[in-house]
Amino acid sequence: PFPVWNALVFTLVIIGVLWEAVWKGIALWRAARNGHQIWFIFLLIVNSVGILPIIYILFFSKKKA
Repeated sequence: PFPVWNALVFTLVIIGVLWEAVWKGIALWRAARNGHQIWFIFLLIVNSVGILPIIYILFFSKKKA
């Protein structure tokens, strides 16, 4: 059963990395296009398993009229 456990952990880590990369990429792109330099730097440095990028996208990335 030990190799199965390793495969499960490895799969979960890969899924987590991909999840973070997708959300971080979208959030960084929006922050750059909106001129939010502080958000860009913060999003670039902090790894939060996608939580911080999702918060930025949903609440702070709205363009001003």
